[in-house]
Parts: sequence; structure tokens; C-alpha cells
Amino acid sequence: MVGSSSSRGRGNLLARPEENCSQSSKENLFHVIHKVPCGDGPYVKAKHAQVVEKDAEAAIVWFWKAINAGDRVDSALKDMAVVMRQLDRSEEAIEAIKSFRCRCSKQAQDSLDNVLIDLYKKCGKVEEQIELLKRKLRLIYMGEAFNGRPTKTARSHGKKFQVSVQQETSRLLGNLGWAYMQKSNFIAAEVVYKKAQMIDPDANKACNVGLCLMKQTRYDEAHSVLQDVCQGRLPGSDDSRTQKRAIELISEIKSRQSPPQMMDLVGLNLDDEDFMKGLEQFMSTWAGSKSKRLPIFEEISSFRDQLAC
Repeated sequence: MVGSSSSRGRGNLLARPEENCSQSSKENLFHVIHKVPCGDGPYVKAKHAQVVEKDAEAAIVWFWKAINAGDRVDSALKDMAVVMRQLDRSEEAIEAIKSFRCRCSKQAQDSLDNVLIDLYKKCGKVEEQIELLKRKLRLIYMGEAFNGRPTKTARSHGKKFQVSVQQETSRLLGNLGWAYMQKSNFIAAEVVYKKAQMIDPDANKACNVGLCLMKQTRYDEAHSVLQDVCQGRLPGSDDSRTQKRAIELISEIKSRQSPPQMMDLVGLNLDDEDFMKGLEQFMSTWAGSKSKRLPIFEEISSFRDQLAC
């Protein structure tokens, strides 16, 4: 009986490690599926509230606790700002980054800047956005971006990929061009977008160049740029939304271009060089005349034969 009891005890002891291993495997699988870190600290609890429970408010509370406790501060501050932005608390997120980024590592500063740029866009803080973009571009020109490396690892929708200095420069210039457009500074926006296109051309930026030119009433140039998109000459031209945008802008150009001159209505040829010279002479004569009683069509008719020759 004693031996039997002892065997049962040993059997239970032997079973426990297997149960523990099974439980550990389940927990690891849970973290892999939901893409949340392991542990029981405030940052882990924040990610669990954000990703698993979908409770953004609770996540922010735990992110604050993680920052104050020094638990993965780099990630906690960035993730909290992203959640705040989703809750339309962008102003609060901006202040949080400005106040606590000094607690973050040097490696985290670039990603915090990128979050700030998105927050400035959300809040309509164009001047702040321009200033930050210029600062980031200066760091690239000085060779201080990416910690001196030619590429960096970025993440989007849970996937990692490599970004080159050239790609990052073009992206920042594109954002700067868009910020200038928000200020209706279309000349500066055009210059910046064209610099971005020289580094890393794509169809979306080409559409923005076209829009800048349209705003300056340079319709022929705009049409030429947009035609490159419609004819698939640029990377990204096959994107249906970009194609649609280019076509819509070209249609807008056609609607905005000058209507037929009055001379067309009386059958004169605008392409005729002699006609254009005659028209200039006629307009200078009419502008210098003191008498302006005659309607414009009557004055045109009196010069019709002369101009047609």
C-alpha cells in the first residue's frame, strides 16, 4: 500500500512538468497569435488591453504606468501616442511626446518624430510639421540619420522592411511638399516635389506636381506631367486610385483652360500668325480710343477683313 501510494505521488510529480510545459506552450502561442509581448509588467498589460481587449482607454492608463515605471519607455510612449491619435486626443499625444521623449533612447527619436509628423497633420499644425520635416532633412544631409547607416528597418502593418536613405529623403520631401500646399505656397511645393521626384519618382508625387502647376495656371505643364501617369511612365502608375486622380485632374485642366476667343465666333483662325499680329494692333488701337460706345463685336467686325488678310 505504501509502495502504491509512493508510486502515485511520484507519478503526479512527473506529470506536473508536462502540464507546465503545455501551459507555457499555450501562453507562447497566445502571444504569437495576438502579437503581444510576454510578461506581467505594465507595458505588457497595456498591449493586452490595446490588442486583445480592444480597450483603448485602459491601454492608455497602462502605457502611462509603463512610462512612469521605466518599463519599455521607447515603445510605451510611441504606442500610447498612436492610441491617443485614434481617440482624437492628438494634442495630448503631442504634449506627451514632447514631455517624455527625453526618457527614450537615441534610437527611438526618429520613430517618435514620425509619429509627431502624423499628429501635426491630424491637428492641422502645418508650421510645426514644416519645421520638423526640415530638421529631419538636415540630419540626412549631415549624415546623422539612420545612425550613419545607409538603410534602416521600418515596420508597417506588423511587417518589417528596409528603407534606404534615398527613399526616406524622398518621403520627407513629399510630406514637406504637401505641407506647403496646405499653406497655398504652390511654388515652394512644386520645387520640393520635383526634388523628391529626382530622388525616387512615383506617380502619386507626379499628381501632386501636376496639382501645384494647375494652381499656378500652368496648365500645359501640368497636363504633360499628368500624362506621364496616365501612360504608365512612372512607378505606381498602375494603382487604380492614382490613375483615377490623374484623369480627374486632366479633366479639371480642360474645364479651366481659356474658352475660345471671340474671334473664333466670327470664323477667324487663331492659329494664323498674321491674325495674331492684327489682333494686337487692333486691341492697342481700341484701348487708346476715347470713344467706347461700340460693343466689342461691332469693333471686331470692322477689322475683320483687315485681320483675315
